[in-house]
Amino acid sequence: MDEMVNDLSNYAQALTFADCPTEVVHHAKRMLIDTLGCAIGGYPSEPSAMARSLAATISSRQPATVLGSGQPTSLELATFANGVMMRYLDFNDGYTSQESGHPSDAIAAVLSPAEVAHSDGRQVITATVLAYEVFCRLCDAICVRDRGFDHVTIGGIASTVAAAKVLGLSHAQMRQALNLSVAANVALYQTRIGEVSLWKGCAFANASRNAVFAVQLAALGMSGPAPIFPGAGGFFRAVSQTPFTLAPFGGATQPFKILECIVKRFPLGLYSQTVVDAALQVQRQIANIDEIETVHVSTLQTAVNIMAGDAEKWHPTNRETADHSMPYTTAVALMYGTVESRHFEAEYLQNPRLLALVQKVQVSVSEEANRRAPEAMLSRVEVVTRQGVHHIAEVPYHRGHYKNPMSDSDINEKFRALASDCMAPEQISSLLARLWHLEDVSDIGEVIRMVRFIL
Repeated sequence: MDEMVNDLSNYAQALTFADCPTEVVHHAKRMLIDTLGCAIGGYPSEPSAMARSLAATISSRQPATVLGSGQPTSLELATFANGVMMRYLDFNDGYTSQESGHPSDAIAAVLSPAEVAHSDGRQVITATVLAYEVFCRLCDAICVRDRGFDHVTIGGIASTVAAAKVLGLSHAQMRQALNLSVAANVALYQTRIGEVSLWKGCAFANASRNAVFAVQLAALGMSGPAPIFPGAGGFFRAVSQTPFTLAPFGGATQPFKILECIVKRFPLGLYSQTVVDAALQVQRQIANIDEIETVHVSTLQTAVNIMAGDAEKWHPTNRETADHSMPYTTAVALMYGTVESRHFEAEYLQNPRLLALVQKVQVSVSEEANRRAPEAMLSRVEVVTRQGVHHIAEVPYHRGHYKNPMSDSDINEKFRALASDCMAPEQISSLLARLWHLEDVSDIGEVIRMVRFIL
């Protein structure tokens, strides 16, 4: 018996909408709204266009819909295309623990299977809560990044149980889906370091695509390698390199992890959110950025490793490297008083004045920040001027952190801003109204068809 597979399958089978408290249901809707907003905002991107082009080559007897275009395609390619849109802007929510990542990426593996199964809103909410719970509990248990693997390796597990849930797999089928998905989908951490490529925004979408494919195979009776976690060539030996157990899942005795996930205020890496927040506080005290002599950033070790751990972060040449560069986003905040998606375009990446400021940014590890992690993402920014004046700001919880949450109005405002280039105001209002009352929707396909526009 593979206890890990058994525990995951048991929990996924047992979880119902009635098990989710009102607060959890409401928060799941907030995360779904935020993620769909990010998908709409990411629709025009180059990787999204590529994913849609690939999806357009396939027809299916059991089609799923590509968001935005309305293109019918296969279930797994709709999952991939929608997942790429959700992730591209680096604006969707996150979770930090031993491992960090974006549980909302797994929503792609909820929506497309739910559309094919004609699931109602309550089933979508339940599967979303499940995906978050599994992803976050795995992040609490193991850091795969330190072993050279990307967090989408465990993200695929969350996507597998979520897709299997909405497609109604039996317990035995879900076990095989996990065996198949875990055996075949191990991703490398190189995705997020050095000169970051377009694949960065596609990696979890691909894990979700693979998860859906594994679920489809399992539903047809395909068996997978077992025991996939404790086996001689299994996950514990090859990936985690040590056995681990998961803490009790959310339910009657434990809070749900979705309540500890973080909404992003800025379209950039999760660990730079508090850094940019602090930089903006300092920026308001500086009359002329040309007077800046040095910028000192101190934050936790993990943030430094991911966002300032290699030379490319001081010399970004593309969006993917820049939005994961703490020096670059700090300099943007100081120069422009905000960080928006436009700041990762060539006009800014090639701005000599901005790049000169980037070179003035120094990043170091704060032991206090390490001590407070992962509960806080404490960051301190100190700007020293040529006159020797020191301006300092410190932020443990940015706006959007679960200890400094955005209001529902903030979530709506972010959604409207992301969707404004693709959808008319009345179309946005109608979509938001359905999403805020998702538990009353009888077929999720109705909502998916509302996300339709032509650019």
